[in-house]
Amino acid sequence: MAWLVLVLAGIFEVIWAFAMKKSEGFTLLIPSVITIIFMLLSFALLSWSMKSLPLGTAYTVWTGIGAIGSFIVGMVVLQEPSNALRMLAAIMIVSGLVLMKVSSQ
Repeated sequence: MAWLVLVLAGIFEVIWAFAMKKSEGFTLLIPSVITIIFMLLSFALLSWSMKSLPLGTAYTVWTGIGAIGSFIVGMVVLQEPSNALRMLAAIMIVSGLVLMKVSSQ
C-alpha cells in the first residue's frame, strides 16, 4: 500500500509542478491554488508512505516520478525540446528508480 501511495504522491508532484508553470509566477489564481493544493497532498502522501518505506527510497522515488513525469508533460503538453541526450538522462533516472525499488524489497 505504501508504494501505491508513494506513486500517487509522485503523480501529484507532477500536477503541482505543471500548475506552478501555468501560474506564471503565482500571478494567476486558479493555477496557483491548484499548485498549493496538490503540493500539500503530495507532501502528505509522501509523509504517509515514509511510515513504512525507508527515507532514501521514498524520497528518491518521489522525486524521480516528479522529474520524469514533469519531463514527459513538458515535452508532450508544453512542446519542450527532446533530444537523444535528454532521453538518455530520462532513461537513466527511470533505471535508478527501478533499482531503488528492487533493492528495497
